[in-house]
Amino acid sequence: MNNAWTHLCAAATALLLFSESLSASDFSIRSSTDKGVAIYQPGEKMVFTFRVMDGETPVAGKTLRWFRTGDDGKTEHGEGLSDEDGLVVSTAMQSPGFVRIKVEAIGEDGKPLEGKVTSGTEPKTGPIFFDGGACVDPDKLRAVGEPEDFDAFWKSAGSALERVPMDAVRKELPCKSANVKLYAVTVACAGPKPVTGYLSIPTDMPPRSFPAVVTFHGYGVRKHWPPESPSQSAITLDINAHGMAPDSADASVEKLREELKNYGFDPEENKKPETTYFYGMALRVLRALQYVKSLPEWNGKDLECNGPSQGGLQAMWAAGLDPDVSSCRIWSPWCCDLGGITLGRLRGWRSDHTRALDYFDPVFHAKRARAKIHLIANFGDYTCPPSGVWILYNNIPHPKKSLEVNQGCTHGFEMKGRRTFCITPAGTKSQAELPESDG
Repeated sequence: MNNAWTHLCAAATALLLFSESLSASDFSIRSSTDKGVAIYQPGEKMVFTFRVMDGETPVAGKTLRWFRTGDDGKTEHGEGLSDEDGLVVSTAMQSPGFVRIKVEAIGEDGKPLEGKVTSGTEPKTGPIFFDGGACVDPDKLRAVGEPEDFDAFWKSAGSALERVPMDAVRKELPCKSANVKLYAVTVACAGPKPVTGYLSIPTDMPPRSFPAVVTFHGYGVRKHWPPESPSQSAITLDINAHGMAPDSADASVEKLREELKNYGFDPEENKKPETTYFYGMALRVLRALQYVKSLPEWNGKDLECNGPSQGGLQAMWAAGLDPDVSSCRIWSPWCCDLGGITLGRLRGWRSDHTRALDYFDPVFHAKRARAKIHLIANFGDYTCPPSGVWILYNNIPHPKKSLEVNQGCTHGFEMKGRRTFCITPAGTKSQAELPESDG
């Protein structure tokens, strides 16, 4: 009886340890190309190697299914068994553009392998994947023609803005940072909504001595919280895209979220530039810049505009429409090359193209930018396709620009061990030549 109990306990313990080892698996798919910088010539073979990893250890015996699309309209797919050296997949493209390859992993039980599939403070577990690609002659990519009256349109918009006095209301808020004043701010603006957000101003330096930073938000409607640790060395203005009161109650935020569901995608609104949702948003961007420049603490020369996705779209409007903007750092700007879908490029997450939307396409604003601009693009980001971000880079008319490109990264996922390279007018630096990344 005792021996049977002993064996039963040992079996249960082994089963528990085995199940724990399964749950502890940290599966992921990683990929590399035969080139450290994944830029190819027309017709040149692109060679991808895909590996299934458990933590930092290559795993054999997993089936990989892959699907290739591209700006050339060509599709390919296949599957194969990956060993420790990985599965090799080759393709090519005959003309300038991007290839996208998506890969999934299947275990011996026929079910998708799972692992960490989101980055950030709240990781999510789900089927692992790779989403990335490569490109051919991206420096030759061009957008559709811009509207002939592009500058006249924006001059008219500026005139409409000037007719509205820049009345501002500031409410001081508690601030944890020493030597910083924090305010909720509302600034009157042309269009349907005011500029709203949070302003912080350091207090330990004389007037006209501080640089200024204006930050913009990604797509959506969400509660806008004040910054926990505002800068002690720069004026900062953080605005939301919708003129939403900074102290909005949760119910008000939810109501606005419902009212603005799928904003920017209405085909009727997008028939005329003045009726697009972007028009009011752009006016608020310009008024925010005017307001910051009116502050007596600003040094009159350093004006930085930053943002991710939709925030990057707004930052590029700022750089293109206000010559006082001196620098931008922009992650995956949204709505680049809206007309690219009419030229056969992969669509991404965007509204149908109209000529009215071309007034808001950041690739055209880039042509007018004087600011130093650093862009980040991801090969697997088809919310904001890398082709559009690259066209934006191509259109910046001066050498104070750079484009960082990440392999295997999407709009919400960063591939561990990713390869990164950086494009500048002076040349291209591969990952080995860049400062070490935490990825």
